[in-house]
Amino acid sequence: MIEEKNTISMPHNLILEDRHSLSVSGVNDVDSFDEQTIVAYTDKGELTVRGSSLHINRLSVETGELTVEGDIVSLTYADEQPKSAGFFSKVFR
Repeated sequence: MIEEKNTISMPHNLILEDRHSLSVSGVNDVDSFDEQTIVAYTDKGELTVRGSSLHINRLSVETGELTVEGDIVSLTYADEQPKSAGFFSKVFR
């Protein structure tokens, strides 16, 4: 029997003001963060924010909102991870 997951996709928006203040909606989780890098998961892929003096002002996983302040240098998306595991990931569990 195949079980289907009902997932509701949140709208995903980025607002960058003066390369100092960033508001992101549609955030599912934050993987890691420090003063130079923040890695967040969205429905559109993994978002990496790079810069200096980065601070997370607000994070709400329930509403999917993330607010960051600091000197933002780059915003980078990585493609979504494949849904099925590959051969080697099954072997090395």
